[in-house]
Amino acid sequence: MILTALRRGIRKRCPHCGEGALFSGWAHHLERCAVCGLVYERNPGDTWAFTIIGDRLPIAAIIVMIYFGYGRTHHVLGLITFAVLAVVLVWTAPNRWGVGIALHYLSRVYWPDPADPVPTQLKNSPSPDP
Repeated sequence: MILTALRRGIRKRCPHCGEGALFSGWAHHLERCAVCGLVYERNPGDTWAFTIIGDRLPIAAIIVMIYFGYGRTHHVLGLITFAVLAVVLVWTAPNRWGVGIALHYLSRVYWPDPADPVPTQLKNSPSPDP
């Protein structure tokens, strides 16, 4: 179930059913799934920690590269590398945000709250492992 939800998130699909879209447009995530009704973010900011981790770890790797002097001896290579990394970070942002929403969904499934509106398990979806 974990890998299924993460695969769905990286594809920008609902982590519960895999059918509904997570985003309308490039970065505006929807309130709920149009297919199964899963509320993606019950309270504003619920996915914040997962999104910050997914965004900040790649940026931290770039900072480490700068700190240790990557590109000092070959300036053009360094500039090209950092430009490519910046493009990749922007290009993959919605995918990483989708993984953040999927991780939040998994936390809601494995540590349920009785007041949380997570839909019942679908017939073709595996049940969570104990």
